[in-house]
Amino acid sequence: MTAVDFAAFVERLAQVSGEVILPFFRSAIGAEDKSRGGLFDPVTEADRAAEAAMRRLIGQTFPAHGVIGEEYGLDRPDAEFVWVLDPIDGTKSFISGMPTWGTLIGLMHRGRPVYGMMAQPFTRERFYGDGKRARLRTLATARGDAPPSEWTTRTLHTRACASLSEATLATTSPLLIRDDADRDAYRRVESRVRLPRYGGDCYAYCALAAGFVDVVIETNLKPHDIIALTPIVEGAGGIITTWDGDDAAKGGRILAAGDRRVHDEASRLLLS
Repeated sequence: MTAVDFAAFVERLAQVSGEVILPFFRSAIGAEDKSRGGLFDPVTEADRAAEAAMRRLIGQTFPAHGVIGEEYGLDRPDAEFVWVLDPIDGTKSFISGMPTWGTLIGLMHRGRPVYGMMAQPFTRERFYGDGKRARLRTLATARGDAPPSEWTTRTLHTRACASLSEATLATTSPLLIRDDADRDAYRRVESRVRLPRYGGDCYAYCALAAGFVDVVIETNLKPHDIIALTPIVEGAGGIITTWDGDDAAKGGRILAAGDRRVHDEASRLLLS
C-alpha cells in the first residue's frame, strides 16, 4: 500500500478525534501540568480521549501497524507502518480558547514520513500532504460529518521570498527556546525579518505551506510535533530540516521555509 491508499482512513481519524475534542473547546475544562515543576506543559482530558479514540480505530483497522503518540507513548515503533499522533498540538492555545491548535496525524513507512494531516475541527480545516503535493480541505457547513462533496479543496504552494528582509517569521514563543545560545541565534534571524509573529503552534507550518508565512523556527520539538507537518510543508514546495540541515522527523531544533533562499540565509544566521 502507498501513502495515498491511507488518505481516506486519515480522514476517519480526523473525524473521530474532532468529535471527541470539540465539546471540550471553550469549555470549563481543566488542565494538568505534565512538567513536574518546569515550564508549564498542560494536558487535558480532551488530549487523552482523542488519542485513545484514534488508537482504537488504528488497532481495529490495521492491527499490525505501530503507533507513537504524545499521551500514550510507543506501541511497535519498529513496524513497517507507524502512525504518529499528537491529539492537540497547541494545548496552551486550546485551554486559552484560541483556535491555533490542531490534531496532528502522521504516517511513517519504514521510518520515513510519507503522509500527514493537520486537522482543525473548530475552523473546519484539514491541511494534508504526501511530500509531493499538499492540499487544504475546508468545510463551509457546520456539519463535521458532511459528505466529501460539501468540502472545498485547494492545492497549497509556498510563496517565493528572496530574503529575510521580505519575510514573515513565525515561532510559538521565544520563551520556549530555553537554551540561551539558541535564543540568541533565533533573535539574530528575527532582527532581519519584516514581520515576526508568535503563537502559531502547528498552524504556523500550515500557514507557511499556504503561502502566508515564510519561515518557522522552533526548538525542543518531539517527533510527534513535526512528523505530520513534514509531508505538508514539503508537498507545498517548502524545506523543513533541523537547524543544521538534518532530518526534521527526529525533532529538536526545526527550521522550515517556503523558499530555499530564505532557508539558507536563516540557517547561516542560526549557526553563526
